Amino acid sequence: MRKVTRRARAHGSRPRGALKQRMAGHRRADEAPRGRKEPRLGLDFYARSGRLVARDLIGRVLVRRIGGAELRARIVETEAYLGAVDRASHAFHGRTARTRVLFERPGLAYVYLIYGVHDMLNVVAGRPGEAHAVLLRSAEPLDGWNADLSGPGKLCRALAVTRAENGLDLAGDALHVLRDPLSPRPRIEVSKRIGIAYAGEWRDAPLRFSDSLSHAVTKPRRADLA
Repeated sequence: MRKVTRRARAHGSRPRGALKQRMAGHRRADEAPRGRKEPRLGLDFYARSGRLVARDLIGRVLVRRIGGAELRARIVETEAYLGAVDRASHAFHGRTARTRVLFERPGLAYVYLIYGVHDMLNVVAGRPGEAHAVLLRSAEPLDGWNADLSGPGKLCRALAVTRAENGLDLAGDALHVLRDPLSPRPRIEVSKRIGIAYAGEWRDAPLRFSDSLSHAVTKPRRADLA
């Protein structure tokens, strides 16, 4: 997880006009095809190692319902953070007011702000108190939705996910992941995480998972390639 600077400023709600424009042309939440069953991922999926959850989220569909509309995107890039032993994890420094959601039960959204600008959406994984998390880095928009989701900040902005969603149950209506992945299953590439040069020996841990054929996957920065 990227470090959060102290200059994080107040983060208000998105302008209504911008949200309507982003959702224009997408189906209403009550217009889903009748008879189609789309079971959501639940506690059984998230109550595993962050490494397994991060890998198994690739290719699954993230659903956001807001303002009477439904936005869907195929997850193509994730990073796992493995709790208090992982120097790149927010949990490394223990439980605080900001990280308390990490130490709660799996299947909750952990949303934080970096650089005072970008919200970052994570999924709590592992056993309660283990503080594993999976960062949703990139996705591909579905259903004719025209959006750039190539990066965690862009993904949150397009889906109107803010710190107001911190602690949200990811099995609920507002934000969830469908149990059945789109077929065929993606070809998964494993690499080291991005933007964690400060993490010592954890810097090179192979905990980033991506769909090798997706153009939405973010490109590592020069510092990450060193």
